Amino acid sequence: MASAIPTAMERPHFIGIGGAGMSGIAKILAQRGARVAGSDAKESATAEALRALGATVHIGHAAGHLAADATCVVVSSAIRADNPELARAAELSVPVVHRSDALASLMGGLRAIAVAGTHGKTTTTSMLAVALTELGLDPSYAIGGDLEGPGTNARHGEGDIFVAEADESDRSFQKYDPEVAIVLNVELDHHANYASMDEIYESFETFVGKVNPGGTLVVSADQRGAVELTRRVRDQSGLTVVTYGESESADVRVHKITPRGLTSEVTVLLNGKFLTFTVSVPGRHYALNAVAALAAGVALGIPAHNLASALGKYTGVKRRLQLKGEAKGVQVIDSYAHHPTEMSADLEAMRGAAADSRLLVVFQPHLYSRTQELGKEMGQALALADLSVVLDIYPAREDPVPGVTSELIIDAAKAAGATVTAVHDMETVPDVVAGMAAPGDLVLTMGAGDVTDLGPAILARLSN
Repeated sequence: MASAIPTAMERPHFIGIGGAGMSGIAKILAQRGARVAGSDAKESATAEALRALGATVHIGHAAGHLAADATCVVVSSAIRADNPELARAAELSVPVVHRSDALASLMGGLRAIAVAGTHGKTTTTSMLAVALTELGLDPSYAIGGDLEGPGTNARHGEGDIFVAEADESDRSFQKYDPEVAIVLNVELDHHANYASMDEIYESFETFVGKVNPGGTLVVSADQRGAVELTRRVRDQSGLTVVTYGESESADVRVHKITPRGLTSEVTVLLNGKFLTFTVSVPGRHYALNAVAALAAGVALGIPAHNLASALGKYTGVKRRLQLKGEAKGVQVIDSYAHHPTEMSADLEAMRGAAADSRLLVVFQPHLYSRTQELGKEMGQALALADLSVVLDIYPAREDPVPGVTSELIIDAAKAAGATVTAVHDMETVPDVVAGMAAPGDLVLTMGAGDVTDLGPAILARLSN
């Protein structure tokens, strides 16, 4: 099996090493013995975890951080062209490698499962990583979030399987050559990179076209975009297509999903036999993610009953309906949801898990481009909550767009009948929430930005 360090990766320097995708690759390289270095904007638990593996992590960006003997500089699409370390790399003629190419090189020679889709990638990748580890297969994995169990987003394993989250946002998933590809759903998102659904479909078709000859595509039989993708690629030579879902036509058909508090019991019909297993997180969409993971593992030759039992050991990923704590009878839960479909799914999951509770949401929109295109749908999703607090847009890598603010979401939410409060100063959110919440309520902090940091502050304020 191939787990050696590619020559170009022997002394890599990562710009933005603390990011979810970047840190995972850096961790695997460090575990394989590479001399890893990099920089990030601020201190974090991730930076400390990397240092514990022997990596050199600088805080802030400066040309001097890049060592003259670096074999490559690894960047993501979020790194701006005027970054001083990138400029220094050009002066030193150090090759610049995109994150996706670095990850692809780590998968070389291994049996790769690449998990793609507009939503659910992190959860499904994590479910597979946990289940395969539970079965003693010692997989390598690279995930866009930290597992609750192992507490990490990446690991170098000694087994021959590599499970990776495949990011469509910048078309980087087209770099991978998996044995099994999973496509959970196909929707329009990442509007700065895709102008239409046709472009999205073309991108996913290219991804599926990279599946190894004789490999398998596991794809939803329920979601409209995934069904259309299946129609487009089904006749691809050398590709086995396995559909899953609640549709009567699904190859792996979901017979029943039974909510049981914060867990679900799932029964599937697979190869003519019924199989029932537990999913230890709430919500129909998480149950379907587990079925996708089951189908992918079976495609690799893993016995279905063994894999189904192991999937029950998955307990969640940080920021995916993660319970942050409870104070004065109020539970605070964190959600990474930032697309309307994800928002609705998580809100419905919490409704199903705690039907008698009021649901309060603190939502932080992510990206101006996404808000511009999907602000109305975000507002409509918030109507599923009893009360909502909407923060200013988290810009991430984008510059402001004139006329695009959180008011687009707030207006749509109010038009849908939601009760919404706009808050422009994050420091005041704990006080606002404490004034709204009552014992028995659920508070959901939601979004892909730093809204996650509010959970502990809200709990502290409720305690006082």
